[in-house]
Amino acid sequence: MRSEPSPQAAQETRPTPLLNVRNLCVRFPGPRSGRRRSWVHAAEDVSFAIQRGRTLGLVGESGSGKSTTGNALTGLVRPTSGTVHLDGQDVLAARGAQARELRRRIAMVFQDPYSSLDPRRTAGATVREPLDVHRMLPGRAERNRRVAELLDLVGLVPGTATRYPHELSGGQRQRVSIARALAADPDLIVLDESTAALDVSVQAQIMNLLRNLQGELGLTYLFISHDLAAVEHMSHRVVVMYLGRLMETGSTDDLYARPAHPYTQALMSAVPDADPTAEKHRERILLSGDPPSPLDPPSGCVFRTRCPLAADECAEPVPPVTLSDDHAAWCVRTDESLSPDRLRRLVH
Repeated sequence: MRSEPSPQAAQETRPTPLLNVRNLCVRFPGPRSGRRRSWVHAAEDVSFAIQRGRTLGLVGESGSGKSTTGNALTGLVRPTSGTVHLDGQDVLAARGAQARELRRRIAMVFQDPYSSLDPRRTAGATVREPLDVHRMLPGRAERNRRVAELLDLVGLVPGTATRYPHELSGGQRQRVSIARALAADPDLIVLDESTAALDVSVQAQIMNLLRNLQGELGLTYLFISHDLAAVEHMSHRVVVMYLGRLMETGSTDDLYARPAHPYTQALMSAVPDADPTAEKHRERILLSGDPPSPLDPPSGCVFRTRCPLAADECAEPVPPVTLSDDHAAWCVRTDESLSPDRLRRLVH
């Protein structure tokens, strides 16, 4: 087996990350049986870092803990344990004015542009709200001028400011959501499935807009998605999650070219090929069984109940295995590098 230092060891030679998440756990109360309270393990021991001006993709199936992790960063849910540092400042421990300032620096764009906008507010009022809350400009006229600039920045015409959400298309609504996220001048934007509810052509437009804004404004993104093609297009680094745990992490190029964890390999096999001939012959890796309940996750590797390579040792705590300076997997069988053909034979 390869050496097993922390997957973050290589980061010691890099600049201090903008966002540093360590051992983040989020648990929700579950059903009570007598005096015993069960807990939903939504995120367990999640650690990652994002360098300033870069995008980290967070990918996994529904129920993998992606959105819960993003919500924990923005304060929508309270972590059970762990730390979140923004520019070296402890976000979770901050109080008062410091907490408000740190929260201002982390914005969020939600999945559904239809439900994330207040139907009673015009687009202009929606974008102006963060400016009002944080008192960022001295007067209403200055704030309205800034709203016009933000709407123009995301590709919307000036008249959009007076329109209500029901008068806008899905793509226009999501552009308003992005303008609202930009209003408070954040350092980090959490993009939670922010293109999933849009038509394919509109998805591409929004992703290109986000990339252009990142280049122009130096933004940092956490891009949460179940769409591996979108994650590959948007991200510099990728974290793969399953049932609230980390499965694999690495640079986008490395992880997509050499997925090491059987779960990652199964996910990658589902990505359509742009070549029609190759797509015609593409064979997906279909995993047997259903994901375990987060109320009672398996010991050790939580993927072992569906993994064709599972062994007795997988029931024990799984340390991260460093595959390269920038690539790690939480799997004790990574030395058995699986081709899709071999994994398919094992599954079936």
